[in-house]
Amino acid sequence: MVEKKQYVYDWPRPMVTVDAVVFAFIEKQAKLLLINRKNEPFKGRWALPGGFVDMDEELEQAAKRELAEETGLQGVSLEQMHTFGECGRDPRGRQITIVFAGVAKDNFNSIEAGDDAADAKWFDVENLPKDLAFDHNEVIKFARKKFGY
Repeated sequence: MVEKKQYVYDWPRPMVTVDAVVFAFIEKQAKLLLINRKNEPFKGRWALPGGFVDMDEELEQAAKRELAEETGLQGVSLEQMHTFGECGRDPRGRQITIVFAGVAKDNFNSIEAGDDAADAKWFDVENLPKDLAFDHNEVIKFARKKFGY
């Protein structure tokens, strides 16, 4: 067995999170899945499902875990879409998020808020809530342009 050394670094590290942009086509309308945040920061505001990456977790697995924990939605094929890391995007400190995107083809009627989500809901992409948490307005704008929804 190889001994792992622990190193102490002098510089701070950013927080790393994942977010999931999940679309569905319900009655031929493009929908986007959002959660209502149960906790601060941005308590009570709508946001993309997501959260912190565990130390021993791969990024895609973290995105799938957060999606399932916060909405109950599983089995969505997710692809890494883009990384967002503008300074100030999270009031808790320096945070970088890797955003994954996918389309729910079934099970979209079985969403249920869980973990740190007070609610989970599909929104028509043409009628999304204003003033989303973090920089999620920009993330969604990027995704809609990329996928043409």
